[in-house]
This record gives sequence, structure tokens and C-alpha cells, in this order.
Amino acid sequence: MRKKLYRSKKEKMVAGVLGGLGEYFDIEPTILRLAFVVLSIFTWVVTGVVIYIIAVIIIPSEPDVTFVRTDDEGNSNDSKSE
Repeated sequence: MRKKLYRSKKEKMVAGVLGGLGEYFDIEPTILRLAFVVLSIFTWVVTGVVIYIIAVIIIPSEPDVTFVRTDDEGNSNDSKSE
């Protein structure tokens, strides 16, 4: 199964972009946040903010995952399906 890049819902500070990048590349999101702040300070701050906003628009939010129990024959045990 291929990994996909999503904005994180667990590792979220603002919009989850750097948390999602951290999960995708298996890097601590705090390190990415610090690197982003340092790069934004040493370059144009506006450029970093614009890149972040573009990433929020382009990178989809992490989907909600719902698990449904099934028995050995593949029948759903979800009470709502009755």
C-alpha cells in the first residue's frame, strides 16, 4: 500500500500541514515546525506564509477512518444496518 500525504488531524498546530509532512516522511513534526520558522525568519516571512497557505489548499485533510466489525462470513455487525 502506498503512503499518501494528508494534513494531519493528530499532529495539528495550525492546519496540520507540517504534522502531515512529518507523518509522511517519518520525521518528528516539531523539527519540521522549527525548520519552517527558522527558514521563514531568514527568508521573506511572507513567502513562508504564502507557501503554507498554498499547502493548506493543495494537501487534502486526513480522512476519517471508521471500522466496521464483520463476522467470519463477512456480514456486518453494525447495529445501524438492521
